[in-house]
Amino acid sequence: MQNQGNCYKNVWILSGTSDGPVIANRLLELNYSVFASVLTYKAGQAYIENPKLHIITGKLNNKDQIINFINKNKITCVIDATHPFAAIISKNLNNACKEINTPLLLFERKSLINKTNNFFYIDHLKDINNVDIENKNILLAIGSRFLNDTANYYMNCKANVFTRVLPTYESITKAFGSCVKNTNIAILEPSKNNKNILEKKLCDFWEIDYVLCRESGSYSQKNWESIVSGSRMKLFLVKRPKVNNDYSYSFDQHHNLINHIIKKY
Repeated sequence: MQNQGNCYKNVWILSGTSDGPVIANRLLELNYSVFASVLTYKAGQAYIENPKLHIITGKLNNKDQIINFINKNKITCVIDATHPFAAIISKNLNNACKEINTPLLLFERKSLINKTNNFFYIDHLKDINNVDIENKNILLAIGSRFLNDTANYYMNCKANVFTRVLPTYESITKAFGSCVKNTNIAILEPSKNNKNILEKKLCDFWEIDYVLCRESGSYSQKNWESIVSGSRMKLFLVKRPKVNNDYSYSFDQHHNLINHIIKKY
């Protein structure tokens, strides 16, 4: 049931994951006005059309931009549902909200790892150094931002480097502009059907030995865990960066976050 008392309360969601639209839809049902910040036009298309929903596309560069946006749009509370590796924006959000005393709610995906003898945590992208990597086939599922640098490192270690990137203009451009051979690049959305994971067929076709991905808690991470578990392959997970969020409340379940907003704001 909608709460008419919420109709003038503005909530700002910053999201780089699939959690953003889920949270936004629930808040819209409760009659909140929602501002949703995304990096790309494609990310904005995941949100439903609603007169109380405002999509903002583009990058926020610093703390002052965040403060100006909050003040201009009379934001009641801010939800940080950005990607777990988007440490800079999370730090800026924390500092901005703390400075102007605006409530900040942090949504963090759970990352439940079923520990097996072929799953390994590493601190950085270039930390696969305790195994024999020469002439091994390594699949980089790390996004496109650090792809060229990481691929170049492992190629210098004499590994055979492959990659899977998302079907976005930026990812495709960076992948084909990298040092990875064109024939070793796959453009693929993360599979959401556990019974037919395309990534497994990719690993079989390329005869992958090692998979490198980030601990994001996403469909992609879950797919790699499922594929590698019980196989001869090894999965290397880059740990989430630690961000000093000393001002925010933290949640890992949508309903707990929504209930907190209903009670407090």
